[in-house]
Amino acid sequence: MQSELRRVHQQLGIPADYGARTGLQLQVTPDDLVPIGSDIYGRSQRLRRAAASAWVKLRSNAAADGVDIQVVSAYRPLSYQVELIQRCLDDGEPISQVLTRIAAPGYSEHQGGCALDLTSPGYEAVEEEFEHSSAFDWLQSNAETHNFVLSYPRDNPFGVVYEPWHWCYQAVD
Repeated sequence: MQSELRRVHQQLGIPADYGARTGLQLQVTPDDLVPIGSDIYGRSQRLRRAAASAWVKLRSNAAADGVDIQVVSAYRPLSYQVELIQRCLDDGEPISQVLTRIAAPGYSEHQGGCALDLTSPGYEAVEEEFEHSSAFDWLQSNAETHNFVLSYPRDNPFGVVYEPWHWCYQAVD
């Protein structure tokens, strides 16, 4: 896996010290992915078993409070992360800029099977405007009780832009 990851990083122009520089954790592709239904685009989505169970409870509790929270993206394999970055590079964007919005392959919480990109009706997917939604307000008040945290708040130490839509399940020991 490490040699494949190094090859992919070299191909994309990702600095060799990316992990150390950002503090992002290397993610391992999980072997316990389960379906969680479809995203807003009709694509089937999956999460790790514990994250999926927590997500179902979180969404149900939000709905009971009159809040509609929808999935934009969940588990993403390494190859998908490579494609996301390659598309940006093909559009002429420098890798240094891309890496402020998209984690390097191997470092995306989506690859670990615990991250969700979320939205709510009336809000563009993966846009900062989501912070003005009742769904974001509800998540701010309630996500932690379901072991979900906002991974990339404003001024986070990882060098990633503010992502109010990106929430990650934190396993309970």
